[in-house]
Amino acid sequence: MRANSTQKPLPLQLPELRNLGTILRILLAVNAFGLAAVIVREQRWATVSSAWFDTAALLEPHLLLNLLLLYMLAPWLERLPYRIGAVCILALTTVVSFGLSVALSALGVDPGTNAAMRHAALTLLATGVLLFYFHLRAKALSPAISEARLQALQARIRPHFLFNSINAVLSLMRREPRRAESALEDLADLFRVLMRDNRQLAPLSDEVELCRQYLDLEKLRLGERLVVEWHTENMPKDAMVPPLVLQPLLENAVYHGIEPSSVPGVIAINIFLRRGEVHAILRNPYQFDGGHHAGNKMAMDNIRERLALHFDAEASLESKLNRESYEVHIRMPYRPAVERPSADA
Repeated sequence: MRANSTQKPLPLQLPELRNLGTILRILLAVNAFGLAAVIVREQRWATVSSAWFDTAALLEPHLLLNLLLLYMLAPWLERLPYRIGAVCILALTTVVSFGLSVALSALGVDPGTNAAMRHAALTLLATGVLLFYFHLRAKALSPAISEARLQALQARIRPHFLFNSINAVLSLMRREPRRAESALEDLADLFRVLMRDNRQLAPLSDEVELCRQYLDLEKLRLGERLVVEWHTENMPKDAMVPPLVLQPLLENAVYHGIEPSSVPGVIAINIFLRRGEVHAILRNPYQFDGGHHAGNKMAMDNIRERLALHFDAEASLESKLNRESYEVHIRMPYRPAVERPSADA
């Protein structure tokens, strides 16, 4: 899909060095490089196993020490412009590898001529390749976030929701003009958010406010049938989350849990911070009537993919059917707002 020419390209950013997915990819890639080098170097398959163990004994200390230092310095490195941060990472990993090789050689663990220089050069090469890989990966995923994924998610605001909301407002014009005016403002805010550039993370407080406005609009037409319970006392308001990560789930909760029933139903939203992770648990009544639940999967898969694109392996979305309710549990890493460079230096 061709990118929208009115959207600004995302600035280059270093990989998230504290992200579990990033760390796992580095571990797997470096060990794969080492294994490939052993296979190429050895002439017989019988010696590959022992040669790999010898290589791993030297490779893992370098790798783990570099990952530890990068993890500790991640908040500082990720605030730097891309080029400066990349140069710092290349220099840091090379110097650390050279110093560790010298120390191991002094202890007789790493014998060989120019071993320290050789390991430093290999570290520099591997770090450069990994930075290039993460750059290509970010470049490949950015259009998916800005175009296919978000356009599909925005389309989940069903046209009949707009139609019903306008009708509900019209019914209030004579009886409660002030309430009708407030409802129109909420409706305008909702669609303004849907139409803006939503590629970047947004404060959780903004997403919650949007959801409140949405549910207020639904209350206009559903009345007492819709009961909403908010539990946000322990919510980290400054947490950065993907825009529109909760609203489509609430739309599903209304459509699948409240509309099919003639009796009042409760939608409960519980958002809290626990052990460095933001949890959002949404629960709604479950009304089974065949195809009425067919639309659930589209929004769930869409949000699950967006969480993976933004947070990699550190986020998840799970759902389960209880006895009389349907529950969705979103888990995201706690990322407070951080000022980042707006352009590549």
